[in-house]
Amino acid sequence: MGYKLLIVNPGSTSTKIGVYEDEKELFVETLRHSTEEISKYDTIFDQKDFRKEVIMKILKENNFKIDTLDAVVGRGGMLKPMAGGTYEINNELINDLKVGIQGQHASNLGGILANEIAKEANSKAFIVDPVVVDELEEIARISGVPELPRKSKFHALNQKAVAKRYGKESGKGYENLNLIVVHMGGGVSVGAHKLGKVIDVNNALDGEGAFSPERAGTVPAGDLVKMCCSGQYTESEIYSKIVGKGGYVAYLKTNDARDVLKAKEEGDEYASLIYDAFIYQVSKAIGEMATVLKGKVDAIILTGGIAYSPVVVENIKERTEWISKIVVYPGEDELLALAQGAIRVLNGEEKAKVY
Repeated sequence: MGYKLLIVNPGSTSTKIGVYEDEKELFVETLRHSTEEISKYDTIFDQKDFRKEVIMKILKENNFKIDTLDAVVGRGGMLKPMAGGTYEINNELINDLKVGIQGQHASNLGGILANEIAKEANSKAFIVDPVVVDELEEIARISGVPELPRKSKFHALNQKAVAKRYGKESGKGYENLNLIVVHMGGGVSVGAHKLGKVIDVNNALDGEGAFSPERAGTVPAGDLVKMCCSGQYTESEIYSKIVGKGGYVAYLKTNDARDVLKAKEEGDEYASLIYDAFIYQVSKAIGEMATVLKGKVDAIILTGGIAYSPVVVENIKERTEWISKIVVYPGEDELLALAQGAIRVLNGEEKAKVY
């Protein structure tokens, strides 16, 4: 018998759960929450009991008994900067999730819910590679403005999962490789992984780096300052131009990369220009990370939803394959990645880290 795991991944209007036996998915459910349901609660933490009740109801409907669980794994939230890995949930971690030490986000509920359910099940509770994973070298933190250090906020869960997958499949081990990992979804993050650590990466959460379907990328600083001080926009309006309404949304009124590629193929010259600029910027970011690794790159890994497109992959290859071979792991199976993080600890492959 393998390890039985419950995975909890809260989003702003949904809670996705999965039950696994080792890496085998037993069942997965996405529990949708209406705006009316969510708006009843003043804070994200206030939603805890409501979301837990919905989760327990689904488990009961699937005749799943929580006392059979070996672990409950929650999506990590906006915690303090931390090294990558699997963390056993403790009181300090829970307290920081409650107050939202780096911001309020639905993912903060992942660890909180995992902890409560694990206590009832008498099992272990973990989080794995949250968005705030920070393994930057000190040189990578320097921005040019002392008050504005560069920060590490990115698709750490998926980047780490695919990097470890490649390390295993290649037989070399993640800790022995230099990799450039490119996550392409609603946001784009490009990380330099050196011997098991992400030593440089763009702050994708705040829209830095290459532009993407929903993020503006790094924009001209002087013009951004003028826009901020023009009096025409609120702080939230400016931020939404960079995160949420930037990139493809700003140029082409869609956040679906497939729509952009279709328009290009149908002869839309403007869509073609924006698509080509996307490929150009992502490829340029890969080149930047190649210099971080001093040209010693074992592989470039393309992942995220946009990596399903053979055209995108081929176009990036045309610009970057001279650096290193391209490996493609499309999509981002977050539930499985969370399960794998717990399994590595339960089977002794890794030690649980302490927050």
